[in-house]
Amino acid sequence: MKSRFVILLTIVFFGCSRESAPTAPNQPEAKEASVTMSGFGKTPEGEAVDVYTLSNAQGLEARIISYGGIIISLRVPDRDGRLDDIALGYNDLDGYLKSTPYFGAIIGRYGNRIAKGQFTLDGKTYQLATNNAPNHLHGGVKGFDKVVWKGQTFKNADAASVIFTRESPDGEEGYPGTVKATVTYTLNNKNELIVDYYATTDKPTVINLTHHTYFNLAGEGKRDILDHQMMIAADRFTPIDATSIPTGDLKPVEGTPFDFRNPTAIGSRIGQNDSQLANGKGYDHNYVINRPSDGLVLAARVSEPTTGRVLEVSTTEPGIQFYTGNFLDGSITGKSGKPYQQRYAFCLEPQHFPDSPNRPNFPTTVLKPGEEYRSKTVFAFGVVR
Repeated sequence: MKSRFVILLTIVFFGCSRESAPTAPNQPEAKEASVTMSGFGKTPEGEAVDVYTLSNAQGLEARIISYGGIIISLRVPDRDGRLDDIALGYNDLDGYLKSTPYFGAIIGRYGNRIAKGQFTLDGKTYQLATNNAPNHLHGGVKGFDKVVWKGQTFKNADAASVIFTRESPDGEEGYPGTVKATVTYTLNNKNELIVDYYATTDKPTVINLTHHTYFNLAGEGKRDILDHQMMIAADRFTPIDATSIPTGDLKPVEGTPFDFRNPTAIGSRIGQNDSQLANGKGYDHNYVINRPSDGLVLAARVSEPTTGRVLEVSTTEPGIQFYTGNFLDGSITGKSGKPYQQRYAFCLEPQHFPDSPNRPNFPTTVLKPGEEYRSKTVFAFGVVR
């Protein structure tokens, strides 16, 4: 993965193959990646939920449950090698069952919003739940984030994986077609957490899978993320109306509060008098990723000044949703026992554009029988000196 941006800082990606990358201090001696599994409770229907712990040679650890494929913790070293959990969430299954704003989950069948919960495909109109009135959000009332997936593990010396599979029946949440989906999480010794998506269908349908971890590189529950330095490799974004549905335009970011082409503090312009910031209650917008080539490209980079942690997001998707925890309000108490206040996290969700089934000018999200849906996102962790 090669950056297209030059910054006057030294970034070390632990264990990475970048030129002359030094070993981070206070790291454990090299060891093989590993994966373990244990119980994490049961759903009200009696389905067993497991937790899979992926670890690598640098000590980075991701814990992921089979309910919703949720990343429940992500322990990442800072510039001094100290590990901290940087993902918001709960300590037990009950929190995820009762109330969650999609903490750490697989999102599907359709990530983001569909206007008025309707779309037309091959002349037939489909009505979905309007669970984010007046629109459909993140797959509906019981999307991919609220079901138990079947897990299988795999490992070698350099990486450990959990492979989640499930079959979404024809008509689930109003969507046509039986969809067989696979989501694979892989943690490697380069400190990359890779998410691979795959799906097939037996009828024409729409699909847009993504991932919804709430990140705080200072540490979960520590403070807000307004001093994080954000770079988004996008010259354009998709403006939204008052219900967060795209207008259909692709607007240049230049001269707006949405210009993150150079590293900029998230909070530096979030309070400006801007109609788009008002519509999203902050940043809650899809960016059109600059794409010089097909395949995996850098979409975003964010750094946190006090810990030195850096997150790079690369993806095969055409867009990335940037969300600044605008609807967190202190009513949720997280793993550290601290309430999650507004803007205590950010999300970077690689995806196709919101409301694409109703926007012929947007990249298509239609999947037909005989076709394969494939998508990849890489979350790469490092430090800035």
